[in-house]
Amino acid sequence: MGRHLRLWRMDFPPGIALAAEAVRDTLGDSLQAIRLVPALAGTAVLVLAALIARELGGGRWAQGLAALSVLASPLFLRSANLFQPVVLDQVAWTAALYALVRLCREPSTRWWLPLGAALGFGLLVKFSVAFVGLAILLALLTARRRWLLTPWPWGSAAIALVIGGPSVVGQLRLGFPVLSQMADLRASQLERVTPMDFLAGQLLWGPATLLGLAGLAALLLGPGLRSFRVVGWSCAWVLVILMALHGKSYYAGPVYPALVAAGGVALERLRGPRLGPIARWGTAAALIAVMVLLIPIGVPVVPPGRMARYVQAIGATEALRTNTGELDRLPQDYADMLGWEEQVRAVAEVYRRLPPPDRERAVLLAGNYGEAGALDFFGPRYGLPAVVSPAGSFWFFGPGTKPGAVLVTIGVGRRHLDGRFGTVLPAGRIVSPWSVAEERELPLYVARDPRRTLQEIWPELAGSN
Repeated sequence: MGRHLRLWRMDFPPGIALAAEAVRDTLGDSLQAIRLVPALAGTAVLVLAALIARELGGGRWAQGLAALSVLASPLFLRSANLFQPVVLDQVAWTAALYALVRLCREPSTRWWLPLGAALGFGLLVKFSVAFVGLAILLALLTARRRWLLTPWPWGSAAIALVIGGPSVVGQLRLGFPVLSQMADLRASQLERVTPMDFLAGQLLWGPATLLGLAGLAALLLGPGLRSFRVVGWSCAWVLVILMALHGKSYYAGPVYPALVAAGGVALERLRGPRLGPIARWGTAAALIAVMVLLIPIGVPVVPPGRMARYVQAIGATEALRTNTGELDRLPQDYADMLGWEEQVRAVAEVYRRLPPPDRERAVLLAGNYGEAGALDFFGPRYGLPAVVSPAGSFWFFGPGTKPGAVLVTIGVGRRHLDGRFGTVLPAGRIVSPWSVAEERELPLYVARDPRRTLQEIWPELAGSN
């Protein structure tokens, strides 16, 4: 997306594309460079959790437990090594809740500006920031109605819309593609997620979930955190909204840094010569034990075969559940890291076998966004031409200038080619046993003699997979 940047005309928030292009221009595209942004963002989430605990009145124990809870959660470990909008979304939510905590603690109105800026940044990276924005509004109606009678909340909302303007303008100009994307997501993944599934899924994040629930209770009911009720209501409304919308369990992840911060404060304030120390040290020990146990699930540090055996050995099979609900052999994020360069290498072999005149005319066509992205990223190393794909956002990049007289395809079923080309020949099959299911066996074809040019059929392919 960074190489095809159209800031005011993109079908999804452009923040991740801006970050990608900034990293590529300054640090290159090594694995270390690509993982730097999520690593820094994940660290920011951890630091913000500790700062929230401090602002809630917590001492070193509370701050340390909040930071440890983030570090020990496979949810945050995993997102902090993936260059995706998820970890940036977590930063935005946590920063917004931190600003809300500061507003509760200080009479000054200056924290409305950081609140709006955090929500605006969130709007630049992921539309799910709307959940926490709506939740904060509902929380203000629930616990701080007087604030809504001042211009500051509305000014904060205006700041968010200005900063996130490219995301909103892109939707307006393209006819709100996010609505069709959400409809596809609901149909393929969310419809079977029940409220009980959502709540049970929170337990996957280990002891930090229990500390977060304790924090939610302390924010909503505890006398010591009475002045921060609006923060608790914001987190509670997020959970209610996500349950009502059949959200996946990890969608609620960004509220946990604030909740574990409150939980750490509540735990720190436990009195009694035995109860307090036992609770504090026991919680810390549980968090550390879970962190050590789940590091391979949160961070890809072991080979695929050993990883598959490890998950089965510790009984963490829920970590193997895919977006579509099936159990696989590896966690989906891990499996989705595997096999991409091998795909490009196989396509390059087919391309090099073409006669020189055909290579000059050849167009590479990928069946989905991952395959197209792999060819876009690794292709130049293998002397391949640019790839085209009708999948997702790649469709907006267009079919290029070549008419498609010779087409080399990956991941495209033959039934999609037979009616459009005079000759379709199998060119191989890629087998990658540890990849995600849809990438394990991929057909390669060489198609010639198109009935119509790619430019002519491209409008019909919008939204194809």
